[in-house]
Amino acid sequence: MNVKTAELTHTGGMHFDVTTGSGRAFAYDDPVDGGLGPLETALTTLAGCSAMDVVSIAGKKRQVVTAYRIHVRGHQRDEYPQIYTRIDVTHEVEGPNVTEAAIRRSIELSATKYCPVNAMLSGGPTEVHHGYVVRNTGDAPFEVSGEVIVTGPYWRPAAVPSD
Repeated sequence: MNVKTAELTHTGGMHFDVTTGSGRAFAYDDPVDGGLGPLETALTTLAGCSAMDVVSIAGKKRQVVTAYRIHVRGHQRDEYPQIYTRIDVTHEVEGPNVTEAAIRRSIELSATKYCPVNAMLSGGPTEVHHGYVVRNTGDAPFEVSGEVIVTGPYWRPAAVPSD
């Protein structure tokens, strides 16, 4: 079993310094004052996890990606705890030979098999919509968009044993 660690230290007001077991550091602060809030980092963590999967899988599918961006939008409920009830993840992929099928499959594998952040969020009350915009810039350019899959709420991927 792989164990990850983090330590958080209160440094005054609503400011907290975080150090991870791998030696990385960042800070949380009150989002109202322009700081980075914990729930906001959940969106960036989901984007980073999925992006690493998609880039890796697309490369194995011999897709030449020249531009890649993920847009993530989280919808919070008004009541406490103010959890995300829905998250939209849109992968924007561009390259001279990218195909819609290869990128769709890369996103699907990330969402259903490889990304632990998505599995954790989708295992609770959050619905995660995984979509794409693919731009082929090669000899026969095209742009296409769509939704790949919706995971959650209370979704249990095959990697998680059922009770």
